[in-house]
Amino acid sequence: MPRRRVRSFKASENVVDSDSKARKSPFNKRKSSPLLASKFKWILIYACPLLLLLLLAHTFHLLPGRWIHGSKHAVTVVDSELSVYEKGLVKSDNTYQQVLAEAEKSWINTTHRHFNSMVLAYVTPWNSKGYDMAIKFRAKFTHVSPVWYQLKRIGTELQLFGKHDADQQWMAQVRKHGLPLILPRVALEGSPIELLTKKRERKQAYELIVSECKNMGFDGVVLEAWSQWAAYGILKDPNLRQMALQFVQELGSMLHTAKTVDGLDRNLQLVFVIPPLNSIENNPDMFTSTDMARVSNNVDGFSLMTYDFSSTYRPGPNAPIGWVHACLQYLLPVSAAKRQRDTKIDMKTVSYQLAGKILMGINFYGNDFVLPRGGAPILGHEYLSLLRTHKPKLFWDEQSMEHYFDYEERLNRHRVFYPSLKSISLRLEEAQTWGVGLSIWEIGQGLEYFFDLL
Repeated sequence: MPRRRVRSFKASENVVDSDSKARKSPFNKRKSSPLLASKFKWILIYACPLLLLLLLAHTFHLLPGRWIHGSKHAVTVVDSELSVYEKGLVKSDNTYQQVLAEAEKSWINTTHRHFNSMVLAYVTPWNSKGYDMAIKFRAKFTHVSPVWYQLKRIGTELQLFGKHDADQQWMAQVRKHGLPLILPRVALEGSPIELLTKKRERKQAYELIVSECKNMGFDGVVLEAWSQWAAYGILKDPNLRQMALQFVQELGSMLHTAKTVDGLDRNLQLVFVIPPLNSIENNPDMFTSTDMARVSNNVDGFSLMTYDFSSTYRPGPNAPIGWVHACLQYLLPVSAAKRQRDTKIDMKTVSYQLAGKILMGINFYGNDFVLPRGGAPILGHEYLSLLRTHKPKLFWDEQSMEHYFDYEERLNRHRVFYPSLKSISLRLEEAQTWGVGLSIWEIGQGLEYFFDLL
């Protein structure tokens, strides 16, 4: 996050001739009016405290909102008596003025849930706003996953890194009134061959993760490993692929037999991160409906990464609605049984059973593309800054069902795709149609009124 620059003035810029000032001031005359002196005394008594309060309000942004504190950072909150639905803001023909006027206002009723299935919210240490959003909107989530841990090999031993990021005070604030559950993300890093093929190493990995959950009071973990296995070619080898799935099963079993330390007699949970559908048919790196059926008894949720459809090499929408639909159909298809005739699993039945465990990914970030290729992701405050600077016309893409706008800078043409109330609302409807939950990457990157939709 860029630091705010504060201009420093040289002393010479503000030097005032003291003799000249004394000559001009009526209060430096040897004989002053008693009436005037009396009035000045009452001005000092009443006006100074008022000016001090106004100065404090300006400094801490207390007007017109209120100042609240998260565990690490403080944010300005301007609550609204009406939700975005009641204001009529969930529409395709928004203007940049409406976005700027409303984006940082959230509905005062932060405990009401429009989306009642499982909702997992990711929080990252490098984007601190998410910590505060997790506290303020905790009633909107069933699970919060701070991105804290990495499982690495150091020499011949496995070690769990990231404990320095774990914040017990923040966890306590998020968990007020019992919800949501906190499952930090654990990413597997480094070569996974020995971890999968050696029983001793697998056991060590399970013990490290379960022990950390108990010691830190977590409710389980979110495991990110599939992309690492794909990068090392693990999934192309049938035997190693089966070992990878076995790793997920055994870790889930270990977590399910352990209990949380909050005295509520809950088992620890496992959420597994899985990739979205890509354009390569029969790609061995894909996570299939058969894979999901195999590990489902040991996994409480599948965090489906339905975002990043486009890239700097292929600018376009973040998550076209048709592609999101195809990703869900790939994992929960009525037609999947036709593609899986060589298995003994009734995929039609499994689809209905597993839908509630799939957490459809929603991005709270956007992309500022430089056409024809280039650019970078942007966060909410950067998006608002672009709107203020360029005052663009917002366009609605009927095919992808996302908003975008164009602008030019330094002879370069830019196209910005960033989520809107309408685009998010349509994806929530898609999730409800399939009976799946949500996983949000990540809540510190979005605009505050997005949370009204949840």
